[in-house]
Amino acid sequence: MIVVVGLSHRSAPVEVRERLAAGPDVLPAVLARLAGRDELAEVMFLSTCNRVEVVALAYGDAGVDRAVIAIREELARQGGAASGAELAPYLYEERGDEAVRHVFRVAASLDSMVLGEPQILGQVKDAYDAAVAAGTLRGTLGRCVSRAFALAKRVRTETAIGAGSVSISSVAVELARRIFTDLDERVVLLLGAGEMAEAAARSLGKGARTLRICNRSFDRAAALARDLHAAAVPWEGLEAELAQADVVVASTASVKPVVTREMVRRVMKARRGRSLLFVDIAVPRNVEREVHAIDNVYVFDVDDLEQEVARGMKARHAQVDAAEAIVADEVAQFLLWTRGLEVQPTVVAMRTKARAVLFSELERTLAGRLRHLGEGDRAALTQMLESGVNKLLHAPTTKLKARAAEGDDAGDLAAAVRFLFDLEEAAAAQQAARGEGEKGRDDDDRLPH
Repeated sequence: MIVVVGLSHRSAPVEVRERLAAGPDVLPAVLARLAGRDELAEVMFLSTCNRVEVVALAYGDAGVDRAVIAIREELARQGGAASGAELAPYLYEERGDEAVRHVFRVAASLDSMVLGEPQILGQVKDAYDAAVAAGTLRGTLGRCVSRAFALAKRVRTETAIGAGSVSISSVAVELARRIFTDLDERVVLLLGAGEMAEAAARSLGKGARTLRICNRSFDRAAALARDLHAAAVPWEGLEAELAQADVVVASTASVKPVVTREMVRRVMKARRGRSLLFVDIAVPRNVEREVHAIDNVYVFDVDDLEQEVARGMKARHAQVDAAEAIVADEVAQFLLWTRGLEVQPTVVAMRTKARAVLFSELERTLAGRLRHLGEGDRAALTQMLESGVNKLLHAPTTKLKARAAEGDDAGDLAAAVRFLFDLEEAAAAQQAARGEGEKGRDDDDRLPH
């Protein structure tokens, strides 16, 4: 059974989450400790800024409780907690079908702080790759996470869950593109050097021809310019810079506007009417309200940007039902596959025993009364027995698999078959062999990502 134990932005504050985080440098050691636990058959460790989760496959349904305890102990060790009780209030757990659903929803960004954000899928893929490289992910759990990637792609292509801007920086980029369409040849001016303006400038500057920074403290502008591969300009040259810029991100700490209506009127004459966009994220505002009334000048302040963010989130939330329906469909398909695995050892053991009994009798007969038969006749008898085994066991095999697909009483029927044909030991051996064999076989099942 698959289990998930972890914490996220919904259950724990950042000071707790950061204690359990595992970067690429320590992740192999964390996976090695988890894989060393006898209670866990497979394991993956997901660590992001908003969540830390262990996704694992327990050894049989009877071992789920022990697997959960093992994971909690390792998380406490990772977080430096004196005991598991210290972390207990922040941890959640999911088991079986709900664990599968949780993994799928996380990959599809339905459980993210920002609904529909694309980064989480890349983070899950990184966790998957690390687990595969460490040899801790292979069979059933490996298949589960691979299916989560396919699900995330379906959600992205079949719904608009990722549509709409939901951050100040992404909104700034979207507004700029509405006005200029193409930012490749535009000049972005960062007015001030605040954190929010820096984030917006990073987004806007990715496709811009030039990024320039104008700040009262030239040293601060120069330091930030080195970080952003931009040019620092003196505060005294602000008006000249406005004449050259296409997009201005304003975020100074001034209590009065630093960009006035008269200043922009002069600038627009020099620009010969070329459009100018102000993204004013300062409070109090840096750009006078009247500037927006000037032809070909566009001003968006914090309230405007927040409204855009709200519209983007509303559009995404409208897609949640469609995305959840895809999750439900994918969970159902995966569970059908896992239920088929439950009866497979019994089917294999039944067919193996039938063949062993019949071919043993055939060998004894060919060594006795029919020892005079030639190779052709012996081959014909062998083929006859193979065909007989297949026809005789076709019905029970088909019905067992059908019951597994329907989720009814497949377990009871498989147990009855094992009892009637005395297959308990053989089926157990097949189950153990499957656990090891899937490591190689699952390479064929794994989806590209």
